[in-house]
Amino acid sequence: MDRIIKKKKWTTKKILTIAAITVFALFLIYLLFLRDKTSKLYINKDQITIAEVMQDNFQEFIPVDGVVYPKTTIYIDAIQGGIVEAVYVEDGAILEKGDPILKLMNANLELSFMEQQTWMYDAINNLQNTRISLEQNKFLRERELANLRAHLDEAYKTYERNKILFEDSMIAVKDFEDSEREYKNLTKQFNLTKKLQELDSISAISSLKQINSSISRIKNNLKLLERTMDNLLIRAPAPGKLSSFSAEIGETKASGEHLGQIDMMDGFELHANIDERYISRVHIGQQAEFDMNNIDYMLSVSKIYTDVTNGTFQVELQFEGEEPASIKRGQTIQLKLMFSSPSEAIIVKRGGFFQETGGNWIYVLDKTGTSALKRDIRIGRQNTRYYEVLEGLEPGEEVIISSYDSFGGKDKLVFK
Repeated sequence: MDRIIKKKKWTTKKILTIAAITVFALFLIYLLFLRDKTSKLYINKDQITIAEVMQDNFQEFIPVDGVVYPKTTIYIDAIQGGIVEAVYVEDGAILEKGDPILKLMNANLELSFMEQQTWMYDAINNLQNTRISLEQNKFLRERELANLRAHLDEAYKTYERNKILFEDSMIAVKDFEDSEREYKNLTKQFNLTKKLQELDSISAISSLKQINSSISRIKNNLKLLERTMDNLLIRAPAPGKLSSFSAEIGETKASGEHLGQIDMMDGFELHANIDERYISRVHIGQQAEFDMNNIDYMLSVSKIYTDVTNGTFQVELQFEGEEPASIKRGQTIQLKLMFSSPSEAIIVKRGGFFQETGGNWIYVLDKTGTSALKRDIRIGRQNTRYYEVLEGLEPGEEVIISSYDSFGGKDKLVFK
């Protein structure tokens, strides 16, 4: 008799099928949700530079190159051109005011000077002769008046005497009339001569003023000519050190040509070119410093030239306190131009990573030190050694600060 065989509920095939489906589902879940999707790059740890994030004092500054100049410089130019006849000093000589530096020869100028000098002396002599003539004319008028006064006095006495005699009928009418006529004529001559003397005196005073003024003007012009000739002998305009000086005997120097300069011994200053990006952050009195022979020297900005040339603008800096004894004109010194006072901040060493990331992200090592993950950060101020980190990092964390050029922007770096 046939017997009913019950079908098994969990057959081996069914179990295997369910197991396969479960494994496949778990695999899908892993692929979709649990698998690490970050892009990875395997690198050698000894090929990178790692730095620790720190919390320390931070001061913002930028390095600038300052060139040493004297505080006061007086330029020496050739007022008159000519051929170098003599050179009395060498470049670098310490001079006193008035010391001769070089002498120029200008034949045309000397010939012109002699011609004008001769003409001026002749003009002075002629004016002086005219002045003497006026003085002589004054004395001639006075002598003429004196003579007329004497004749007039004699004619008056004769007239008065003849008048008495005529009234007594002791002389003829003709003799009386002759004496009267003589007296009146001499009186008229005397009055006219006196008026002429007054007019001559007024004219002479005016002429003498003009003559004296002309002589004074000519003498001033003569002094100017002499100073022009003196300009052929170049002298030190002030005490100091002669620099940028070069001249050889026989060399021609043009009028207005720069011959050299006197650097006065009253100290030094520095001139520095700064990137135009900082033009709004630089101000008078801003401090800078540099180290020389293990001594720190402080300076401050004394003048700002806001004209931008080739992407930079220039500032002048004066020393605050002692100056280095060994600095020289033209020497280049690297300065730290300060933009802030020291303050506590989270900082990280400068490195090549900034060129790739712009300071927007960085690779941070995990606690095991076997890998590093990309993390967003925000960089603030900076100086030549550190960046200030505003967000994204904590003190004690380690980061990769070397160049990221070969990493391809991967999300994770795994150390071999």
